[in-house]
Amino acid sequence: MFPDDRYDHDATPLAMAVRNQILDARAQPRHPLPRPDATRVFVVANQKGGVGKTTTAVNMAAALAQHDLRVLIVDLDPQGNASTALGVEHGEGTPGVYEVIADGTAIAEVVQESSDTPGLFCVPATIDLAGAEIELVTLVARESRLRRALDAYLAETNDTDDRFDYIFIDCPPSLGLLTVNALVAGREMLIPIQCEYYALEGVTQLLRNIELIKAHLNPDLEISTVVLTMYDARTRLAAQVADEVRAHFADAVLHTAIPRSVRISEAPSYGQTVMTYDPGSPGALSYLEAARELAIGRDTRASQPAEAQ
Repeated sequence: MFPDDRYDHDATPLAMAVRNQILDARAQPRHPLPRPDATRVFVVANQKGGVGKTTTAVNMAAALAQHDLRVLIVDLDPQGNASTALGVEHGEGTPGVYEVIADGTAIAEVVQESSDTPGLFCVPATIDLAGAEIELVTLVARESRLRRALDAYLAETNDTDDRFDYIFIDCPPSLGLLTVNALVAGREMLIPIQCEYYALEGVTQLLRNIELIKAHLNPDLEISTVVLTMYDARTRLAAQVADEVRAHFADAVLHTAIPRSVRISEAPSYGQTVMTYDPGSPGALSYLEAARELAIGRDTRASQPAEAQ
């Protein structure tokens, strides 16, 4: 049974068939995903709010961790939603990413492990981060403070069993200094794009900023992954937006689209990702497939996006 069976009467036949397949698959042995040769550092960004940015970051991270990979989330959004979804402490006074950026505290001193998902860690965001944009203006090398902290942390763990396979930096929905720090620290971009009207408009300025960052601060940054979110297979608009995004970003777009899902929306209110809240739901299945694409490559990508209720 699933944790929110009160919604089962609304499920479509396709969604129920997917659930049955998931239940059958749970009895099969799980094959771990391959570890990358070096830590992959993703910046999860989109200046447009409400596109599923944090949701994508935490669920992709959880899906990878469930396949025996070590994953770190750096919560760079003052709202702290990623910290909430991972069930880590991020109340006022909790050491977190603010101390790392503003005070130079080592990441090792503030990182926490998720209680629900072994191998999934978080550098939490607290309310103090809300003032970091102003404080960073006067600091030396303000654009690269997160980069230096991450590089130092990775150097400490690189040759040990505690090496991270993936790092996801969850950005605020803006293009301020916090996001600039993320763009300088990252090696790859993961851009969630909502399957709604004006979807690409919010990405235009982000792409300009990425080019500026590549030209002046981080030439290694590349857009490697684009994830279509809130996909509704019942609407023509969703298909049109998906076609536009694929035409623009080509092979960077994952074949797996993330459907609209009640379970995905509910999970953070319980301090969980959908991967632990309802692992048999179409939303969880979609993030699992997207994580596989990320880890293995496009050869394993699904041919059609999943449909949710």
